[in-house]
Amino acid sequence: MGQPVASRGRAATATLWKAMLNKYARAFFTRVLTPFAAFLIRRGVSPDTVTLIGTAGVVAGALVFYPRGEFFWGTVVITLFVFSDLVDGNMARQLGRSSRWGAFLDSTLDRVADGAIFGGFALWYAGQGDNDVLCAVSIFCLASGQVVSYTKARGESIGLPVAVNGLVERAERLVISLVAAGLAGFDTFGVPGIHWLLPIALWIVAVGSLVTLVQRVVTVRREAAEADAAGAQDNGAADGDSPANASHGSEAK
Repeated sequence: MGQPVASRGRAATATLWKAMLNKYARAFFTRVLTPFAAFLIRRGVSPDTVTLIGTAGVVAGALVFYPRGEFFWGTVVITLFVFSDLVDGNMARQLGRSSRWGAFLDSTLDRVADGAIFGGFALWYAGQGDNDVLCAVSIFCLASGQVVSYTKARGESIGLPVAVNGLVERAERLVISLVAAGLAGFDTFGVPGIHWLLPIALWIVAVGSLVTLVQRVVTVRREAAEADAAGAQDNGAADGDSPANASHGSEAK
């Protein structure tokens, strides 16, 4: 049986909303960042260099500020360097370059940056934050984010489309975590009760990542079964059309 109509409708609406947000947000930032990307190109800076510097900045912001509980300033630093992910792509388009190496480097360093962010949260809760449960939740967010990305990459590497929009993908994980961390940082400026935003966000990301992981595993299992069945049918048809089978059939007559 297929999904209920209402469920399919909600899923389609969520997918459409995410697609529209991604489309218009990227269009806005493309207009804003294009002059800066052109300036870097004129200076002889390569897209790979921007990718490396951006990742280094995110890692430094996460592992220097977050373990000390300086969530506001850490988030400011991370957010500034996160935009490098858009700048390097903009530069590549202006240069007319689209390389497998660039895509590989970008994707690999994204995993490093994500690990540093949630690792910074884990270090805070393991130390001054003194909360073993939230430390464990932060580690789960780190690990599940890596596995969610791996499931799609591994599924695609064996020829499957992995056609699913997960509940909480990388963009959602970053936005939820960084916004909550930045706002939680206002606790140091005397805003009462706001520090609870980060634990809430971590639980949301953890649960959402688990749901997304299940969605992708189920999708890969279904697509693999369909591909195997289609391959078996093709092999059966090929065997039936082979000269040996045709000859055997004529003898039987």
